[in-house]
Amino acid sequence: MREQIRSRLYALAEPKYRDFSAALVPGGEGMLGVRLPKLRALAKELAKDSDAYFAEPCGELFEEIMLRGMVIGCMKCSTEQRMAQMRAFIPMIANWSVCDSFCTGIKEAKRRPEEYWDFILPYLHSEQEFAVRFAVVMLLAHFSKGEWLPRTLEQLEAVSHTGYYVKMAVGWAVSVCYVHDPAYTWEWLQRVQLDTETERMAIQKIMDSRRVTGANRERIRQYRESKKP
Repeated sequence: MREQIRSRLYALAEPKYRDFSAALVPGGEGMLGVRLPKLRALAKELAKDSDAYFAEPCGELFEEIMLRGMVIGCMKCSTEQRMAQMRAFIPMIANWSVCDSFCTGIKEAKRRPEEYWDFILPYLHSEQEFAVRFAVVMLLAHFSKGEWLPRTLEQLEAVSHTGYYVKMAVGWAVSVCYVHDPAYTWEWLQRVQLDTETERMAIQKIMDSRRVTGANRERIRQYRESKKP
């Protein structure tokens, strides 16, 4: 099956798209240039016989790893089975693109939030940069609204990994929380002490959002101005 999948990926590859995408994804070695909708369609097909698919090791090409994460997200199985495959997959993540696509594809997290919350939290304290980013992106994708938002912000405050892609993810997560609850997130932002780079990324992400308007946007703009030397 592995060789058949690789042959199909080569057939779907677009060299120009690869050249464009490779420049945006450090750590995306072995990229063929297959567009995400085509990968998702293939993942849904493979998920119909997930036992056979997971019986073979994952390939090392960028799209093979991306595809693995997509199959994990869409296959029909128990929560325990999915989490077992997630544990095996997380160490394979080596770039932001695979990480973020994988996290947004775990739709079950919204249906079983307590179980996924407990699954995610240990990864926030990992020594591996993309394991921490996995946890942060899971929080922003599935736990940034309603009753979960304060708990997510509390966890973001405690993230200590100094990796660039962790800081970027934390800044992004803060901006998503601000979009969903500007008042609470603003109060939190005033109270905590994020490192300078993470705070700068959060502010920029908030300002980049078209969903932040009026007074909510103006106070962030003023806050950014107050931080300038």
